[in-house]
Amino acid sequence: MTRLIAALIAGLCWLGAPPVRAADQAIALIVFPGGFNWPIWVAQEKGFFAANQVAVTITPTPNSVFQLTNLIDGKFDIAMTAIDNLIAYDEGQGEAPVSGQPDLIAFMGGDNGFLSLVAVPEVKSYADLKGRQLSVDARTTGYAFVLEKMLQKAGLKDDDYELVKAGGVLQRFEALLEKKHAATLLLSPFEVPAQAKGFTLLGYAIDVLERYQGLVGATRRSWANEHPAALIGYIRGYIDGVEWLYRDANKAEAFAILRKNLPTMSREVAGKAYNILLDAKHGFQHNARIDIDGVRTVLALRSEYGEPKKALTDPAKYYDPTWYDQALR
Repeated sequence: MTRLIAALIAGLCWLGAPPVRAADQAIALIVFPGGFNWPIWVAQEKGFFAANQVAVTITPTPNSVFQLTNLIDGKFDIAMTAIDNLIAYDEGQGEAPVSGQPDLIAFMGGDNGFLSLVAVPEVKSYADLKGRQLSVDARTTGYAFVLEKMLQKAGLKDDDYELVKAGGVLQRFEALLEKKHAATLLLSPFEVPAQAKGFTLLGYAIDVLERYQGLVGATRRSWANEHPAALIGYIRGYIDGVEWLYRDANKAEAFAILRKNLPTMSREVAGKAYNILLDAKHGFQHNARIDIDGVRTVLALRSEYGEPKKALTDPAKYYDPTWYDQALR
């Protein structure tokens, strides 16, 4: 494990065990490591979770298979994950077999994925990707279909490149820096240090897809029904974290919280991350409100590329606003 990965995961684990008061309801949360967890770190640091009587323990996941299979098995209560992941497993299109029928649902939004296609320095255009290997987390879930659509729209055919599995975003980032693969989709702000090292930013997924729902809050419907107060408390704490970040007066403290959790991040990178993750149009979704049209884009991509083939059209099958609506009252 590289020093970068160790530092990032150490930061997550350090915040993963806040003091638990007798009245607090414990929540086991599993996330992908990265700056997109900023609202969660703020909610921990500023006491927004505690104010809503929940104590959140954070575990970083190495990949989507570990995250989703363990969420389904009940080892974790909530996951911040791509909505495509939960749709895939609910529809029997997941990357790994699971026992029983998953009852995963999204209960709030998060972001549009913050997806950027980054390539090794010698690749200057999409055309330069021909004949090369590109890495993904999993071949049948997550953002693999986003990558395929971006390549398709750039004029590349399926046999022009090879997709290989390389793990979660941290693992793919490290593999890219070592030039094990020619390109991969990174989640912001991973593209910032990559560009600083001379790697090529080929484009952002949102500019190709226009609307897309990336990370969401996900859980098992059974857990949500059994722990409504805890889920509502989590949603309120997360929303408070997002909205706190968007206030200009909190910028300096926000930087401090980000760098506390990502100690290898320079001030320059932190500044660029702030501009990306809090962009007025494409940043964290205000009030964690899900983008239903973005979910429809996810369903369209899964209908096109998913196996076995299914026509998926109804966002309401995968998103239940019951607890979100109560959290806003």
